[in-house]
Order: sequence, then structure tokens, then C-alpha cells
Amino acid sequence: MEALLQQYEATIRLVCFFGIFAAVALWELAAPRRAPSASKAMRWGNNIALVAVDTLLVRFLFGAIGVETAAMAAERGWGVLNNLPPLTLDPAQSVLAAVVVLDFIIYLQHVMFHAVPILWRLHRVHHADVDYDVTLGLRFHPVEIIISIGIKLAAIALVGAPVAAVVVFEIILNGMAMFNHGNIRLPLAVDRVLRLLFVTPDMHRVHHSVVVNEANSNFGFNLAIWDRLCGTYRAQPEAGHDAMTIGLSDFRAPKFLRLDWLLAIPFLGGTPGYPIGHAVRGGEGKG
Repeated sequence: MEALLQQYEATIRLVCFFGIFAAVALWELAAPRRAPSASKAMRWGNNIALVAVDTLLVRFLFGAIGVETAAMAAERGWGVLNNLPPLTLDPAQSVLAAVVVLDFIIYLQHVMFHAVPILWRLHRVHHADVDYDVTLGLRFHPVEIIISIGIKLAAIALVGAPVAAVVVFEIILNGMAMFNHGNIRLPLAVDRVLRLLFVTPDMHRVHHSVVVNEANSNFGFNLAIWDRLCGTYRAQPEAGHDAMTIGLSDFRAPKFLRLDWLLAIPFLGGTPGYPIGHAVRGGEGKG
């Protein structure tokens, strides 16, 4: 099974990616949560172009390195799960445990990208969009992607994640990023129940508020428990979802929707971001 997953990992992920992207995009057309504030054609064209750059770069530099790292960890006995006493966990339990731990590590990584100034410069590319839809869930600077891959590989080796867990986790990572960035309307009762366990679009949208205290909340991408356990949960934006402002105060000009300016954002401006736990200074602190 692991050999098959390694062989067809790219195909499996690609099919899941396009299927989930299409489903969320159609849902946005059928039941949008907010009216757009910028040209959708402009945003989608440039956001998807950035995704293409990221994908080509990752495949060229790394290939299927996540599952390869998992296979190497199993072969060489790296990581916690590969050193448990026999019969401690069956294969399904090992996959579930690995996915949950990797989920928490990605939560911590997200907090770190807000808390460390140089990393926030990169992460601003994700937050600088003035609208909120499925393409935003895929919009990251290539350097952030490379750093994230390094963290993920270290986590896979440390945890001793099985190959199956890495494939499942990557599908969840991409799928939930598209879902919880979707401009989709869920019935309030459904959202209230669903967010007890999973991050919903209304929950994560708060994180993209221009208001600093709101943007420094709801860091989770899949399981909602980490924000509650770590004290970073915020239920709703103060202005409400229809009236809240999405994005960063310093990057609201239409030019920042273009691919060339998206790639340049980390190199613009003064002291970057709003490092968590530090005083907020300047316009960027409002993002």
C-alpha cells in the first residue's frame, strides 16, 4: 500500500485538489457570504498565477519529498511513532495520531509566521488580499512555501509519520485551506456546531480582518481545538462578517493584486508586521 501511495501520490493529490477547488468555487457562486470589493478576474488571474509559480517551484526543487521522508523515517527508525513498543498503535491509529500532531505543528507554524518579523514579511502576501475566497487559501509567497516545506519535513521525521498519514495530511491541508477561505454561506446553526471541531469559513475569516486583534486570532486551518486550547480563538469580527474589512491597511492599492507586486510585498515597507507580544507601530500594525 505504501509503495502504491508513493507511486501515485501526485495523481491522488491533483485529483483531490481540482475536485475540492471546483466544489468550493461552485459553492461560492451558489451561496456567496460577502460581495466582492475588487475585480474577481484580476484577483483570480494573479492568485492562480502565484499558485502555478509555487507548484512548479516545489515540484522542481522537492518532488514528492514528503512521502519520501516518511518512507525514509520508517526505514531508519526515525521519529516517535517508529519507536513505540510493538502493538501500541495499529496502522490506522498511527495515521490518525500523525495527522493530529502535524495539524498542531502547522498551527504553531502559522503563529510563528505572525510573530517573527522577517517571516511576517513573507506571510503578508497571504494577508494582503482585499477579498476572501477559495483562491486566497492558495496564495502564499514562494519563499514562505519553501520554509513551510522545511518545517513540514522536520515534523514528519520527528513524528515518524507513516506514508499514508503524509498523503492524507497533504490532502486535508490543501482541501481545508480552500474550504475555510471560501466565500461561502453556511447556516449559522451548522457553523456553530461544525466549528466545535473544525475551522469554518466564518471562523477563519476573522483572521483576515484588518483589525490587529482579530488578525492575531483563529490560526488553525483544520482542527478548531488548537485556538481554543491556546487562547487564540475569537468567535466573530467586531464589525460583523458583512461589514468587516479584509486585508492589510498598507497594501490596498489595486497594483498589489498583480503578480509582480505580490512577489515584491516582502521587500516593501518598514518594520514588518505586528509581531505577537510586541507593541504595534505604524500602518502595518493594523493588518
